[in-house]
Amino acid sequence: MTGPTTLPITKIPRAGLPGLALVVGDPARATAVAGLLTDANLIGENREYRSYQGLWQGTPVVVSSHGVGGPGALCQFQELAEAGVHTFLRFGTAGALRADIVDGDLVIAEAAVRDDGVTQQLVHPEYPSFATAEAVLALTAAARAHEARAHRGVVWTRAAFSPLVRELPMRDYLAAGVIAIEMELATLLVFAALKGLRAGGVLVIDGNATVDNTDPTSYDPHRQVVVDGVARGSAVALDALVALA
Repeated sequence: MTGPTTLPITKIPRAGLPGLALVVGDPARATAVAGLLTDANLIGENREYRSYQGLWQGTPVVVSSHGVGGPGALCQFQELAEAGVHTFLRFGTAGALRADIVDGDLVIAEAAVRDDGVTQQLVHPEYPSFATAEAVLALTAAARAHEARAHRGVVWTRAAFSPLVRELPMRDYLAAGVIAIEMELATLLVFAALKGLRAGGVLVIDGNATVDNTDPTSYDPHRQVVVDGVARGSAVALDALVALA
């Protein structure tokens, strides 16, 4: 008697997926990016996880959403890897931590601060969270080819979206030169390193976290400048992904 043909959390096929995956937070973004592909097909959908397979420049790729936060995203990363993915790029949004990094700009992560709320349960906290070097270089080259403003550096992956009783240690990370804040990348980078896989990330700036932290009502990720940045970043991320084939 054979078992189920799909994996339990993402509902993607258990095996046979292409080795290249672009992972995003929002299911609607997964659908939008899949719309750029040739011969795109929905291959799995459950909860926040929506996954497509198609071709970019003739190369088979997966585009899949993981929702908000590291723990849920980790479930997606694990099942994609089980199904055959060996190279991951995360394409998402982030808040800038520097005044010269503006809305619509791209941030290419070289590493991430492990404040993600889950990887400390996978490995000791001293273990680094680093992007694969060739992923950083592929993203840098793709951004240059598209004439997209891009910044490379360390990003801060934080589990909590908004502070409550405890204040964000913003001053410390600003002093350390961290350039942006988001919610899932460190989880991906640690998972990939522990499994011997390749991973990187490119993020579209949708606000300045040093400002939005003091005035949460000013945060609006749906402005046209962000929409344009996401459109530009989609092509950059896909080009970089297939360059890693």
